Parts: sequence; C-alpha cells; structure tokens
Amino acid sequence: MHHHGYLWTGSKLRFDQEALRRPPHPEPPPAGSKPELVQRYQEVAAEFPTSDLPPLETVYWLVKPRSLVRITCDEAKDAAAWLGDQLAEYATRFESAAQRDTAHLTLLVTSAVERLASGTDVSFGFYLERPSFLSLALVMCSPNPLMPELACPMQ
Repeated sequence: MHHHGYLWTGSKLRFDQEALRRPPHPEPPPAGSKPELVQRYQEVAAEFPTSDLPPLETVYWLVKPRSLVRITCDEAKDAAAWLGDQLAEYATRFESAAQRDTAHLTLLVTSAVERLASGTDVSFGFYLERPSFLSLALVMCSPNPLMPELACPMQ
C-alpha cells in the first residue's frame, strides 16, 4: 500500500465546472435521448479521465493521468510531510487569514497522518487570491479501500 499526492491550482471558474469533475455514468444515455444529452455524455466520458481538474470524489484521482501524480509515498507520515510542504508554500496566498495560521496548518498535517494511517484519503481545498483555487489530495493506492478495483496510475 502507498499514497499518491496530487496538487492542482487554477481559476475558480474552471474548478466550478463540476460536470467535468465527476465520472460519467456507467451507462450511456439510452437510444433516442436528446442529442445534447448524448453529446454531453460523450464529452464527459472523453474528458474526465484525461482532465487535470480535481475529481469531486478524491478516489477518482487514481483514474487520472500518471503525470498528475506529484509524489508517491509508502508511509503516511511522508505523504503528510509533502502535504505540509505544499501548505507552507501556498499559505501566503490563502484568501483567509485563519487558514494561513501556522497552528491551523499544523493541525491539518497532523490530522492527515492519522487519516492516512487509518486508510482514509485526504483532500483539502483553499481559495487563493485572484479568484483561484488550490486543491491538494493524498490518495491511498494498491488498493484503495473505497474502490479496490481502480488500478494504480503508476503501473
């Protein structure tokens, strides 16, 4: 078992494109569906697995391109240390002063170690200045308890 770290920053408008952040339904629209529904399904089916947008459900990072994996760690504490490094790097850009507080950031890292060690994925999001967004995620892999059928992106 190991953990993959993911980081995404971008415009809040792009982040808000929720249809591209959720996997397509397992079944395509039935025959006779409205053309715009079929077109939208095809667009999401093609774009979801290749898009760098953070998925709404953290576990779906595992279906994204391997190039999006920023770090792979065997130990929860190492994965959380990477998270702490990212938080420290971006903290000065956090829109909220409360989120920039070092005690708060330390608490996030500490809780990440505990959550990862218990088999839970970790995902945090922060508004940055200029309507931007930062998404950080640590995802358990090989297997993920929520979806053990998802293959490791590094294989």
